[in-house]
Amino acid sequence: MRRSSLLLLYTAALGSSLLSAQPPVTVIRGGRVFDGTGAPARAVNVVIRGNRIEALTAPGDLPAGARVIDATGKTVLPGLFDLHTHLTASPVTGQPADWTRNVADYLRYGVTSVNDFAEYSEMYAPMRTLLSTTLHGPHVNFAARMSTPGGHGTEGGWGDFVTLTASTPEEGRARVRTAIAGHPDLIKIFTDGWRYGTSANLTSMNVETLSAMVDEAHKGGVKVFTHTVTLAGAKLAVTAGVDALAHGINDADADDELIALLKAKGTFYIPTLAVFDLHGRPETPVHAARWKHLLYSVRRLHDAGIPVAVGTDAGMPGTLHGAATLHEIELFATAGMTPAEALVAATSVSARALGQLTDRGTLEPGKLADILIVSGNPDQNIADIEKTFAVIHDGEPFDRASKPAPLASRKVAALVDDMENPARTRLGTLRINGSDAGSDHSTVLFTQAERAPGNHALLVEARMSTKPNPLGLVEFPLTSGAVEPADISEWQTVTFDVRGAGAFRFLVYDSSARRPKGVATPFKATADWTTVTIPLNGLKTAHTLAMELSGPPDSTVWLEIDNLKFN
Repeated sequence: MRRSSLLLLYTAALGSSLLSAQPPVTVIRGGRVFDGTGAPARAVNVVIRGNRIEALTAPGDLPAGARVIDATGKTVLPGLFDLHTHLTASPVTGQPADWTRNVADYLRYGVTSVNDFAEYSEMYAPMRTLLSTTLHGPHVNFAARMSTPGGHGTEGGWGDFVTLTASTPEEGRARVRTAIAGHPDLIKIFTDGWRYGTSANLTSMNVETLSAMVDEAHKGGVKVFTHTVTLAGAKLAVTAGVDALAHGINDADADDELIALLKAKGTFYIPTLAVFDLHGRPETPVHAARWKHLLYSVRRLHDAGIPVAVGTDAGMPGTLHGAATLHEIELFATAGMTPAEALVAATSVSARALGQLTDRGTLEPGKLADILIVSGNPDQNIADIEKTFAVIHDGEPFDRASKPAPLASRKVAALVDDMENPARTRLGTLRINGSDAGSDHSTVLFTQAERAPGNHALLVEARMSTKPNPLGLVEFPLTSGAVEPADISEWQTVTFDVRGAGAFRFLVYDSSARRPKGVATPFKATADWTTVTIPLNGLKTAHTLAMELSGPPDSTVWLEIDNLKFN
């Protein structure tokens, strides 16, 4: 064959190979495109190549071989944001939390980017991996949690590792550096301890400490959102330089001084109206006054040019994952925004709050193809936002009828912990503490103690709270952050060496919600070392092994532990 013919064949084959290697093309045609910039909806096609928007084209233009989604009679929007969620919390009282279902619920409603304020640093990496490889869920920004001693965020009984605390500028900077070392996407600081006039206030943060923490976070390239629910607290937080107020003002109306501060600092306002809604409960005069302040402040701040973004506090009682985001957008319209303005708040404004306008939040060439298609015209009738037709996430249609499969369990070694590492188990997981709930909870500390030369045990000391039935916990996660289950099916018992003074139980958590399942067994410890054997009762999977310490109110209980292993 002649060389020129070979060259033509080679060129044709190469062109075919390159063509087949191109990312797939999807076209959304026939819809009204509300692009999130604030411009009126218009009739254009949205061309998606791979996971990016390639172009907005005239209605008749269709690339050859494209997958077509017919959006005739529908409105095409950017994927929605929710800047305040708790992914591992259940909004339904008595129903166990299932974060794999919760993240799927966000996509079901077209919410494609969220902030998660419920986790601690050991959970970020495994959750990120699962979201990128196994689970269908939104893009998640994980927030480190920080507060004051005795402040909001510390009263859940979750322990010191979940919410870091500080009460001075020096301490605040140190805690922020610790938080940033865990690679959060942002930091949430609980600055305001007001309890809505319904119970005793918790502690609040002073402006000097908060200013130092914000400065340290910004040096590390991390934004700061705050729990702030009072007018005075909002002014303090904005003065300190926070990037966003992550709750609405409940105790007063927004005033000129706050507006001036917000404008000067460029602070975003995220009112979380959905969590303050009554969810069908009877209204009281106290709630009616708070609700009036909340709605007024949204309208006043928006009209003054303050960027108002969308967040819900989903996971709190009655505030459903995904569904609450749509309700929040509708409540913005109730507060006085036009439907179009409410949609812009849920898309491009919320993206700007995260510094992500260059990546998502609008429908423009080069943006991530996170797209919501709804029946009707939600930019004119906000109730139409409830009429979800289709969701595209990272360029791929999401099957809204799908259910997440249970997470696969991981094999773990028999030896859980020989206490030879000061902070981590033999499995490489971080030991954590816990306690009873409340601002006046018990205090639990643990450290290495020398059992014999070259052999260490873990010494746990719990100062019981003054409340009835106080308790403390030391926990040994079997997988990083106890996010994934461990396969323990090959073992029948757990053994460990102990000595101590107090009352004790051995617990097995079979979910990441930190609730005992299958095993909650009392055991005894005295001043002398003994070996305890706990039957697993046929339990096949587990997330965490834990030991509970209890005693009379205002007493001190101690326990030494060594050689925790499966048998």
